[in-house]
Amino acid sequence: MKLIHLSDLHLGKRVNEVSMIEEQKYILDQILNIIDGEKPDAVLIAGDVYDKSVPSAEAVELLDDFLCRLAERKQEVFVSSGNHDSPERLAFGGRLIDGTGIHLSPVYDGKVAPIRVKDVNFYMLPFIKPAHVRRFFPEEPTESYTDAVRVAIKQMHIDTREQNVLLTHQFVTGAAASGSEEVSVGGTDNVDASVFEDFDYVALGHIHGPQNIVPGKIRYCGTPLKYSFSECCHQKSVTVVELGEENRIRTVPLIPKHDMREIRGTYAELAARSYWENTAAEDYLHIILTDEEDVPEAMGRLLAIYPNLMKITYDNARTRSSAVIQALENIQSKSQLELFRELYETQNGQPMSDIQEQYLQELIESIWEGEK
Repeated sequence: MKLIHLSDLHLGKRVNEVSMIEEQKYILDQILNIIDGEKPDAVLIAGDVYDKSVPSAEAVELLDDFLCRLAERKQEVFVSSGNHDSPERLAFGGRLIDGTGIHLSPVYDGKVAPIRVKDVNFYMLPFIKPAHVRRFFPEEPTESYTDAVRVAIKQMHIDTREQNVLLTHQFVTGAAASGSEEVSVGGTDNVDASVFEDFDYVALGHIHGPQNIVPGKIRYCGTPLKYSFSECCHQKSVTVVELGEENRIRTVPLIPKHDMREIRGTYAELAARSYWENTAAEDYLHIILTDEEDVPEAMGRLLAIYPNLMKITYDNARTRSSAVIQALENIQSKSQLELFRELYETQNGQPMSDIQEQYLQELIESIWEGEK
């Protein structure tokens, strides 16, 4: 059996206050083309379908269109909810559309019934916390997330003589997170991979970088798009799984309409036509300026060249300095200019220029004269 594993669509996502909806439309079209070429037996979407529990109208319309186009293809599709989704909203109408081959995970009620396609049992376990499970099984020890998932799986009564696939959305111990996931401090939401031993394949969602937890068996497919500059190095893809005695896993690359990149250099370097005219200047960019002095109106000026510029930061002696401003010595014996000179050098990692000192001296004198 061949599976397409997706997760973390985050429909309706905004990055640096920029809507990703057009990028998401583009990439979902690309995913449909891949599905047409691969002809899988089932498509798995492992949570965080939406970016918010109350999704925008545009996000709802986009998911509706995507699922309708899959249903037109007579495609079996399994969709489970993640921590960003409202399980109640995502499950709405699930029983009505079940007959079309689109299967939506219901709100967790202590029971997770399998759906059988060919000879494989598919289980959809939405994102759960210990409190969700404790409500239905108060007699079971459910102090940790591992406990909660273990108890939930125990109640599934898995028949290991058959092939079983699980969709779930949790942070499994050993996964490498990027900067855009919601992961608890101290790893309190970790789930140990051993709880999944009875499944032939576990389609995970939650972590944005594609990676194996147990090669061939437990895998995060990652997001279809980059949603943070911490993901710049990711190669986004669709995971294709062929179930067998030894599962075969491969990826099909996804190419975004606009990439998300970081570039660095001085303002003069990055603004030069010779630098940008042969580059993808319309990509979503984080520009790191290495100028020692702040460039006036840098964002506005660079937006004229890079229309999808999202962020500007500086990397220079001032920003690299980790100096801590401490109490100045002999404060009573120093002039205002000397005190400010020391403050400036401590903050910026370099001395004031002659022009700056002259301007400051004139400013101090005018203020001092005004107070007399």
